[in-house]
Amino acid sequence: MTEALFLASSAVDDLAEPADYVAAVRDAYRQVGEGAPAEPRTKLFNREPPGMFTTYAAVLPETGAMGGYSYSAGFGAEDAWFMTPLFDAESGAPLALIDGASMNPFKTGAAGAVAVDALAREDATELAVIGSGAQARGQVATTATVREFEAVRVFSPTAEKRESFAADFDDRLDADVSAVASASDALAGADVVITATTASDPVIADADVEPGTHVTAMGQYHPKKNELPPALVARATYVPDLRARATQDAGSYLAAVEADLIEEGEGIAADLGEVIAGDHPGRTGDDEVTVFDSGGTGVETVAAAHMLYERASEKGRGETIDFAPASEALTGE
Repeated sequence: MTEALFLASSAVDDLAEPADYVAAVRDAYRQVGEGAPAEPRTKLFNREPPGMFTTYAAVLPETGAMGGYSYSAGFGAEDAWFMTPLFDAESGAPLALIDGASMNPFKTGAAGAVAVDALAREDATELAVIGSGAQARGQVATTATVREFEAVRVFSPTAEKRESFAADFDDRLDADVSAVASASDALAGADVVITATTASDPVIADADVEPGTHVTAMGQYHPKKNELPPALVARATYVPDLRARATQDAGSYLAAVEADLIEEGEGIAADLGEVIAGDHPGRTGDDEVTVFDSGGTGVETVAAAHMLYERASEKGRGETIDFAPASEALTGE
């Protein structure tokens, strides 16, 4: 038998600040850029009741951990449930099982922040946010740790939600945070754009993205759903979280392929790990438009989960659970 920790969301949700997530995720993508294995998500859709079950995984040898996410969304519960199994990358033994809900916006936001730090102009001061849900909040909280924004403008279709979002972050950030009436208003003068929506079609216009802008799109990971217009993807330096994911379920990239603006498999400058590891320069000019396409991977999940596991262990949090190794349990009796 070996012991592992079970960590509920309440046991980990106060253990790290946004900058801590960013640091852990940055190092994880460096490892992937240097050869650590990570695979895009697997998605299984159910018709009745409608729902999705998805998994993804990564091995981070230098971190000393491996694992990923398994989560369901929809089905009869009409909700989502996140489970993160974490294993020791040297022994293979289980370390923890974590309720991954509370860390989700921050670990995904950290991937976006790492991309902004690598791809946005150093002098970026204005941020546009399309979306006002939990994921948009995670993106802004983490991205604000890598650039000193002076202005943040948020748009989402429901006025009450965007105004609540703006009021919250206006108190939390040094920047002037405001709710605006359209995506076009949000993008006017923006150096960095974040889209974090559930939309199936583009939520910004290509003409509104000025030269030198960086765009992070993180709301969709479905081959038929795209937050970004195909023309924008085609003209940008396009960087997905994982290269293999671009042709699998990066809907904005696949829409540009379908529009015959790029050839499938082409137009991918690098993936994020290659940029962080120094194998690709990322941005090469002030007028260049860059796009980071984030669909969620095991890379940021394992990095964040291991950080939380270590901090929870230091504080004596969680409950121990027993696992029997296969040599004991796999008896067939």
